[in-house]
Amino acid sequence: MFDHLNNHFRKPDFFIDIFLQPGEFYFGDRETRVRTLLGSCVAITLWHPRLQIGGMCHYLLPSRSANNDKHELDGRYAHDAIRLFMLELERSKTWPIDYEVKLFGGGNQFPGQEKPNTISIPENNIRAGRNMLTQHGFAVKAEHLGGTGHRNVIFDMWSGHVWLRHVAIR
Repeated sequence: MFDHLNNHFRKPDFFIDIFLQPGEFYFGDRETRVRTLLGSCVAITLWHPRLQIGGMCHYLLPSRSANNDKHELDGRYAHDAIRLFMLELERSKTWPIDYEVKLFGGGNQFPGQEKPNTISIPENNIRAGRNMLTQHGFAVKAEHLGGTGHRNVIFDMWSGHVWLRHVAIR
């Protein structure tokens, strides 16, 4: 029984390696590794353990400005990235509760340069991701958020493992 499970989550002989640029979104199957580099942006990973499908988004801002009247979904914004995930769940006939969800990023890239009463982009990105996931019924399993510096994130969809390297600014 356990050998079958170990083989089930074993690295495939061939896999697609996707690198997400800021604002990009990807959803796929077990033969995929998704990577990104984050600063103040946030990445969300979703993984369905039974079906071994999932995805990652890399968003830059919580939402569009009020005067932005584009109607197509844009992965640069947390609100739209979550909607892109919801479309994929609808296509795969799965539910938010079926997924392991992890959040990463939101690092301050300019520590010590904050001005009083200014809006913190990293903090707003973190808050937006958490709020949107909760509103849509997702439960966050793990997160590595805030602080300073950048993060390298690697997501192996055959196992659901997410590898993280955080380089803080001192």
